[in-house]
Amino acid sequence: MGRAGITVGRLTVAAAELADELGFENVTVSALARRFGIRDASLYSHIRNLRDLRERVSRLALTELADRAGDALAGRSGRDALVAFADAYRDYATRHPGRYAAGQLPVSPATADAARRHSDLTHTILRGYALPDTEHVHAVRLLHSTFHGYVSLERAGGFDHSGDTTASWRRVLDVLDTTLRNWPPNEAAPR
Repeated sequence: MGRAGITVGRLTVAAAELADELGFENVTVSALARRFGIRDASLYSHIRNLRDLRERVSRLALTELADRAGDALAGRSGRDALVAFADAYRDYATRHPGRYAAGQLPVSPATADAARRHSDLTHTILRGYALPDTEHVHAVRLLHSTFHGYVSLERAGGFDHSGDTTASWRRVLDVLDTTLRNWPPNEAAPR
């Protein structure tokens, strides 16, 4: 039996808070135990190991981000949906850098359902464009790599030398919208 008041849910949220404060790579069983004022061994009645803890934080982050993106997409399509999704993504990465990093872990059985929600939301955006279903995987990869690349560079200070990054973000979204509206045909696809 675990210590009174300590649940897997509370541990996961506390680990996510630690990730945002210290960086996801610094979330350890020892750091979490210190947060609760208990010994490391006490946590093992709630979690299996560090990997289990990190996957729980990843699932939490993916779920939170999907919830925010889903709310932002409600009632929108086309460019409006793209911008709403992208802004929710960027805002989450800015407000929760450690959780965002956790959400970038490779998909595992523990995080598959939460990761699938992101894919489904991205496909929802693409339905507002005239892309054939066979091209969706490529468009999803384009969107994810662009969003992730931008927010990662921004968070790492890669744009600090050039001032406000919001105007650039808006231009990136304009380019993505134009690209999705003018998606090139796949010449190799069977007709």
